Amino acid sequence: MTVWSVIGAGVAGLSVASELVSRGAKVQIFDPSGPPGPHGCSWWAGGMLAPWCEFENAEEPVLRLGKAAFEWWTTRTRVEQRGTLVVANPRDLPDLRRFARRTGGYTEISQAEIANLEPDLTSLTKGLHFTDEAHLNPRQALRDLHRQLLDQGVGFHRKLAPTQLENAIDCRGLHAREVLHDLRGVKGEMLVIRCPDVTLTRPVRLLHPRMPLYIVPRGDGVYMLGATMIESEDSSRITARSMLELLSAAYALNPAFGEAEVLEIGVDLRPAFPDNLPRIRRLGHTIYANGLYRHGYLLAPALAQGVADLALDNKHSEMVDEDRA
Repeated sequence: MTVWSVIGAGVAGLSVASELVSRGAKVQIFDPSGPPGPHGCSWWAGGMLAPWCEFENAEEPVLRLGKAAFEWWTTRTRVEQRGTLVVANPRDLPDLRRFARRTGGYTEISQAEIANLEPDLTSLTKGLHFTDEAHLNPRQALRDLHRQLLDQGVGFHRKLAPTQLENAIDCRGLHAREVLHDLRGVKGEMLVIRCPDVTLTRPVRLLHPRMPLYIVPRGDGVYMLGATMIESEDSSRITARSMLELLSAAYALNPAFGEAEVLEIGVDLRPAFPDNLPRIRRLGHTIYANGLYRHGYLLAPALAQGVADLALDNKHSEMVDEDRA
C-alpha cells in the first residue's frame, strides 16, 4: 500500500494528513520541530472561520471555499458558532458602511441589539452581525488533529524528511521557499491577554482607521488580539507601534481592557503567494501545498481536500497550479 509522507505538522500538514486518512490512505508525518507548538505560525492564529468578513479584502475563492470550513472542522475539534460582530466607534461609521458594501451575509444591528449580544459593548451605536460565522481555538484544534492522527496509526517522525521520498506532500510554509520561489512571508503580530472584567462570547472586529482590531475569546477571560499585516520578513519582535495600536484599539472597544494582563506576545510570518491565495503544485515526486496567508484555518480544509483529490485520484482542483505542475 502506498504511504504518503506529509512534511510539516502545522495546520496545513495536519489537515492534509487528516483528509488523506479519512479517505483510507496510509500516512506518515515528518517535522523536526515535533508536535504542534509555538514554533509554527498556525499556533498564533486567530482561528476565525469568517469567510464573509474575510471577503471584505480577499478574492472570491476565500468566500466560496471558506464556507465549507465549518463542517470540516466540526468533525475534528470544538467549533463555536456564535457569528462575528463587526463594529465601529461613532466617528468611524463610514468605515462600517464601506465594510458592509464589500461583503455580505450580515444583519445590521442597533446599539440595543449589540448590547443584547454582548452586554459589555454598550457604547457602540451600529454594527454588523455575521450570524453564520464561527471560531475555534487554534491550539486545541492542532492538538486534536495530532491526537486523532496518532490514534489512527499515523507515524510522527521528529526529524527532517529523507531527501528522496516518493509520494511526498510538502506543507512546510516558508521553509519550502527554496523550491517555491514566488512565496513570501507576511509579518503578523498578536497578543494574548487576560481581562476577567470583560466578557465577550464571539469574535469582535473593531474597524479603526489606523489599526483594525479583531479580538477572539479563548474562555476564562482570555482573549487573542490581532493582528497586524506587515509586508516584512523580520519576525524577531513586535514593534512598539503595533503593540500600542492593538492595546489602544482594545481600550477603545471597552476601557476595562486597560487593566488587562498581557500573557503572550506572538510574532511570525505567514506564507503567501502574490495573489494571497493558496496553491497546490506537483513537482517531480512531491506535491507542494502552501500559501494559506492569513486564512490558515479557514482554507486549510479546502487545501487538504484539493491535495487528497490530486494525490489519490489525480483530480485537479482549482488550487492546483497547472502552469507549474
